[in-house]
Amino acid sequence: MEWLMAGVGLLILILAGDFLVKGAVNLSLRIGIPSMIVSLTVVAFGTSAPELLISIRAVLDNLPGIALGNVVGSNTANILMVLGLPALFATMHTAECDSKKSYVMMIAGSLLFIALAYTGTLTWWSGLILLAALALYLGDAFRDSYFHRKAAKAAEPEEEVEGADPDLPWWRIIFYLVVGLVGLPLGAQILVDNARIIAQEFGVSDTVIGLTLVALGTSLPELATTMMAAIRRQADVALGNVIGSNLFNLLAIIGVASLVGPIPVDPEFLEVDLWVMLGASLLLLPFVFFKQNITRLWGILFCALYGFYVLSIVT
Repeated sequence: MEWLMAGVGLLILILAGDFLVKGAVNLSLRIGIPSMIVSLTVVAFGTSAPELLISIRAVLDNLPGIALGNVVGSNTANILMVLGLPALFATMHTAECDSKKSYVMMIAGSLLFIALAYTGTLTWWSGLILLAALALYLGDAFRDSYFHRKAAKAAEPEEEVEGADPDLPWWRIIFYLVVGLVGLPLGAQILVDNARIIAQEFGVSDTVIGLTLVALGTSLPELATTMMAAIRRQADVALGNVIGSNLFNLLAIIGVASLVGPIPVDPEFLEVDLWVMLGASLLLLPFVFFKQNITRLWGILFCALYGFYVLSIVT
């Protein structure tokens, strides 16, 4: 029953997060906020809302292993599983992508996160540092988007924002927002409560549950997005989705969660899991800098590495 309820909580989180993004995007555009700003802020934060709510709920319930494991495990899964599985079905033509700048920022964010973790406890000042780094990233992304759009032809249609529907009635926008705002904390509560019960039944730590069950569950939306992008030969979408998601996980989710309460760092994270996360991130070097495609062979390697990592955690 606990597994079933954890799945129900995860499903509520995914659906509520999707509803919140749709409602927030359409509300923002209706009140006159430019689509560029909506893409960089509302969509980015909205798609990370499930992970954010889980981490906040875990901190409030004194389960720091789930809060940290959710982020560290998701970042590892995003690279090894979310990029590896689609590559088994279709080659991802990452040689065509230009994601060097975002990738360097992701590595810098990972190193900053690891340095703060080595203080032993992520506190409010750690959160402020992470959120300041996030503000710098968003400011740089906004500037790049502004100049890119300014250089484009004036006659070009404005880029469509994910979840935008110009014909969406007001009552549906409000409905999406209400369902999203109610469903996210409810789903987080159900998932965290049952994850704790599963950990107690199997005699494992909340860290293990955070790194496996919770991390895998919250990576499912990214997996679905990346799978469709690979099939449609939109490798830039797939790679950008993973890099952006990992950066937001490190800076935004832990940044906000550590303002809610202190997050003690389990020594296991310092010895193994943080370095596995960084090592997985460095595996993207050939695809970002040396114009390599993620072929089926790479997909097999990524999936095998992830399977070995999860097996080593559980055993």
